[in-house]
Formats: sequence, C-alpha cells, structure tokens
Amino acid sequence: MHLRMLCLGRHWDARTFKYALRRTDVDGLPVPPIPPSLITLAGRVAADAATTLEADMLIINRYAKGGDLGLHQDKDKDERPETIARGVPVVSISLGDDADFRFRGAKKTDPLQTIRLRSGDAFVFGGLSRLAYHGVHKIIAGASPQYLDIGGRINLTFRQF
Repeated sequence: MHLRMLCLGRHWDARTFKYALRRTDVDGLPVPPIPPSLITLAGRVAADAATTLEADMLIINRYAKGGDLGLHQDKDKDERPETIARGVPVVSISLGDDADFRFRGAKKTDPLQTIRLRSGDAFVFGGLSRLAYHGVHKIIAGASPQYLDIGGRINLTFRQF
C-alpha cells in the first residue's frame, strides 16, 4: 500500500484491520464526520447503479506518482459480516490522475480485469461482486485535468458500516 489516507465517519486502523470511532493508531482523537453533501453524492451514485448506500464511512486515499494499493478483498475482519452478507455496495469516486484499477471475482483464480479510471469516474460494487478482489495497480502521472492542479490521484471510497 503506497498512499496517504484520511478517514471520515469511522477510522480504519492499519494495525488491527478494524474500523473505530477514534483514530486509534494515530492520535486517539475522534474521527471527523463526513460532510452531508458527500453522503448525498454517494447515495446518488449508488442509486444510479440501481442500489442503495447510506454512507457512514469515507476513506480518502491520495496516490502520488508510483502509488498503488495491492489486490485485496474486503472481508469480515475489515467490516461487519452482516453488511458484507447483504451485499451493501462500496462507492468509489476518482479525482485527478488516471489509475489502472484491477478487479476480479471473489476467488483469486477468477480472471483479472484492468479498468482505466479517469477523473470524475465512479465505480460501484455490491451484491454478488461485494467480495471481489480489487486494487489500484498504477497511477498515470500527468493525466489529471489541468484545472484540478492536484498532481496525483484522490479516491473517495464510501462504505456503510
């Protein structure tokens, strides 16, 4: 994992692989809330994909040149088993540089797909695809729209605990 992370709503503790209401592995402070306008945005994106999301967690990842996030599967150790069992979706919104996003089924042997995500793209996976392996393979430096002037990629990942 080569990125910088900020969590809103709930904090993902990189040592315990669990969500908490305090920044347990950083400074112990309460986690800041998600702005209501972003919760609304995530709900609209989910609705456009014919599903629903009441986001109460937002992970903001910032990828610089060379940043990545290895293939992983969101399992019970990370999230509540009933949320995963219900197939509650994850909503991801990309800003800035393009990224090669890798996605496969719930088994490590399922075919691997690479999807180029551009600034403004949204990606939703839930239902049967909720346990799919996924990750960011490569950041395409310099692909960001000039008006953003952020020099890298920012990903907003909305979840429901």
